[in-house]
Amino acid sequence: MGRKVNVLGVGMVKFGKPGASDDYNVMASGAIKGAIADSGVKFDEIEQAYAGYVYGDSTCGQRAVYEVGLSGIPVFNVNNNCSTGSSALFLGRQAIEGGLAECVLVVGFEKMEKGALGSKFTDRTNPLDKHAEVMSRVQGFNQAPPAAQMFGGAGREYRWRWGTKRETFGKISEKARKHASNNPLAVFNQVLSLDEIMKSEEVFDPLTRYQCCPPTCGAAAAILCSDDFAKRHGVSNAVYIAAQSMTTDYASSFGDSMIKMIGYDMAAAAAKQVYEKSGIGPEGVQVVELHDCFTANELLTYEALGLCKEGEAEKFIEAGDNTYGGKYVTNPSGGLLSKGHPLGATGLAQCAELVWQLRGQADKRQVPNAKVALQHNLGLGGACVVTMYRRD
Repeated sequence: MGRKVNVLGVGMVKFGKPGASDDYNVMASGAIKGAIADSGVKFDEIEQAYAGYVYGDSTCGQRAVYEVGLSGIPVFNVNNNCSTGSSALFLGRQAIEGGLAECVLVVGFEKMEKGALGSKFTDRTNPLDKHAEVMSRVQGFNQAPPAAQMFGGAGREYRWRWGTKRETFGKISEKARKHASNNPLAVFNQVLSLDEIMKSEEVFDPLTRYQCCPPTCGAAAAILCSDDFAKRHGVSNAVYIAAQSMTTDYASSFGDSMIKMIGYDMAAAAAKQVYEKSGIGPEGVQVVELHDCFTANELLTYEALGLCKEGEAEKFIEAGDNTYGGKYVTNPSGGLLSKGHPLGATGLAQCAELVWQLRGQADKRQVPNAKVALQHNLGLGGACVVTMYRRD
């Protein structure tokens, strides 16, 4: 690790449904202005900007930043599928840690379309072709959305291996809705019962409709800075990045396991690296924002991050160790399932939530005595970013 990297400010706009949101530049500039106000810096003190989005024309990052100021700074556009926001954060963190900048802006945004995700280009190699080959070999294809088949297939593999009940996956969504009911920025604030979740139409066993994240529009941003910069602004106890790691697919991703194909080994390796870099294991964490694009992925990620032992996720859920009063509060924001999943914004929204938690500013969803927070952001294709935050 090089220089200490502080998260001086964060901002986020309320997430919304496709067709009911502002344009991307309006959402992004709103999040940027919120982060700047939260940080107390002036726009002309920012030296670089990293903008993450998946669906949009080139240089959308510039257009978003131009809404706030025209200072001529470098603006880098980042696209790493669903881990885009954290990938941009990774780059911004490297710039500060390596001494290349004192203060940078990281913003993630997405204006999504209605319906399931699909490929935009049909005249070239699909970047998920190797993943699709695994699915074809292991379980075949049907008419369900491809992402649901992939993550649902991983959940089914786990269920058959460990005898996990279908209702166990539904309980994750029940928790997500309960948490999101206390988050005014979430797209879904309505609580759902387990019965309602399980009776919603099946998408791909074991997933029902309410166990799949919705297409969402939104934006979030963070201001990162060095210790010297923070001190010049009178900040002495900011939330900081204690460790961060990014992994991509291993050879094991393309074997005969749907669980490994959707990123389990990426997540486990990234988490191990973060624990080693920080000197803090999972037992030292109080609050977690993890990539629950589907309930199956949240369940698998409990084990990948070491929150529970392999094969014990159902026991972990039944004991309430994934919510308030248990070992860890996972996705207090409501997660992707209920807060929403605007692809480029998700990683920065997770960052914002954890910063608020560590500052004690999370209102009704505040995790008591939160000092160490863990973030997991995953994108197929593939990339996984795990980040640990602390406040002394």
